[in-house]
Amino acid sequence: MDKRLGSGVLRRGGAEASPAIGEIGLNQFAPYLMNRVAARWNSNLADALKAHGMTTPKMRALAVLCVTSGLTINELAVFAVTEQSTMSRTLDSLEEQGLIRRQQRSEDMRVREVHITEQGRSAFEQIWPMMYAMFVNMFDGIDEDEYQAFTGTLHKVLRNIRKHEI
Repeated sequence: MDKRLGSGVLRRGGAEASPAIGEIGLNQFAPYLMNRVAARWNSNLADALKAHGMTTPKMRALAVLCVTSGLTINELAVFAVTEQSTMSRTLDSLEEQGLIRRQQRSEDMRVREVHITEQGRSAFEQIWPMMYAMFVNMFDGIDEDEYQAFTGTLHKVLRNIRKHEI
């Protein structure tokens, strides 16, 4: 059975039905476009964060903790899209700066939760306007309906490839 998008990019039914990359073209191959968008966003953001004395892993950790505090290091690494080893080093630095605190979970003393401090929340709130302006600029010329359809599609794609339930 074929499921077609546009010129038949999505074909199901075996290797013989697969179009060549040249038939699809890089500008119609969604993973390529997603990588380009993500790489450009991350590069621009990293440059902007430097001016605030912040790194991308630190910003991601603080952003997630502003929304959901009390996560384990592994949960935080998944939400922040950061390797667990990088997250662990990042949290060491954030803790030294007084931006987060780690504490044992009351119902399981083996588990340590990460919590944002008021100082950490304040640090994130200082960089958020710059991040939001970059976000708005990235979606310039895209109306609300297009944006909702885009994020809806991304959620479907994420469900298809998800490794974690988060």
